[in-house]
Amino acid sequence: MNDASTAWPALPYPDWAETCAALHRWTQIVGKYRLAHTPWVNHSWHATLYITPRGLTTGPISDGPLPITLSFDLRAHALIGETPHQREQFALEAMSTADFLERTTALVDRLGGRMDIHGTPNEIPDARPFAEDRAPRPYDREAVERFHTALTHIERVFQQFRTGFLGKVSPVHLFWGSFDVAVTRFSGRGAPPHPGGVPGLPDDVTREAYSHEVSSAGFWPGGGGVDEPMFYSYAYPTPQGFSERSAAPAAARFDSRLGEFLLSYEAVRTSADPEGELMRFLQSTYEAAADLAGWDRAALECATGIPRKPRAVSAG
Repeated sequence: MNDASTAWPALPYPDWAETCAALHRWTQIVGKYRLAHTPWVNHSWHATLYITPRGLTTGPISDGPLPITLSFDLRAHALIGETPHQREQFALEAMSTADFLERTTALVDRLGGRMDIHGTPNEIPDARPFAEDRAPRPYDREAVERFHTALTHIERVFQQFRTGFLGKVSPVHLFWGSFDVAVTRFSGRGAPPHPGGVPGLPDDVTREAYSHEVSSAGFWPGGGGVDEPMFYSYAYPTPQGFSERSAAPAAARFDSRLGEFLLSYEAVRTSADPEGELMRFLQSTYEAAADLAGWDRAALECATGIPRKPRAVSAG
């Protein structure tokens, strides 16, 4: 099917850059609430957001006697907070980041929680603390809905790619620091200490995140020096010859400045088979990392999953 309800939407970053910047900061506030009340999980997986049919969610957060969930409904355009017995919300609309913080704090308070977060954005150069960021920010409802539609398509392909790996692999989740959706495979081996130096991110967080050898792929909507939506794939540590390795499809390229393979979202969405194109990118760049770093691919990989069919296991 390729009708309007199922097509991958256009997502030109310049058309909604300011709304995207607002949503990035607002997801940081909500993500930091989860971070503040959740025990640390390896590679910061405890802090992320998850894609839902209607937007993004924290999942249940243990804050007080009852779990609290915060969710961005990007279809009804509301931030929704829930406990087993209560539901509160406010509208997503044009406002400052400080306004969003104040409304979220009041919402969490009504639910019986504590909005005691670190008040400065991460991974955003020269960003003001949330409470001081009173510049009005727009909210383009149509662009947000297109962004969410794109995320639902991307998440489905990432989830399918995830099933083809027996080793340690991350959930498919959104990192609100860099505002990207990611899925990461691990070789099982440790990695040399990361040098750190990521703007707005403590070095101990970065070093814990990259404590083990990875091949990671993801998507971000634009910004950070690449002003269009892009898929990416990188390895840490970067194996020798990685940048010279070819990747599929033909539109994929290696960006020496970022140290990553890139594939534009536009090239994927306008292809005859967007899901197939994206899967080829994920698989070919993973194979480049795994082959050059000497991963035990025979032990780590399996066929991608099929509904209702258990993975075949040999008698041995």
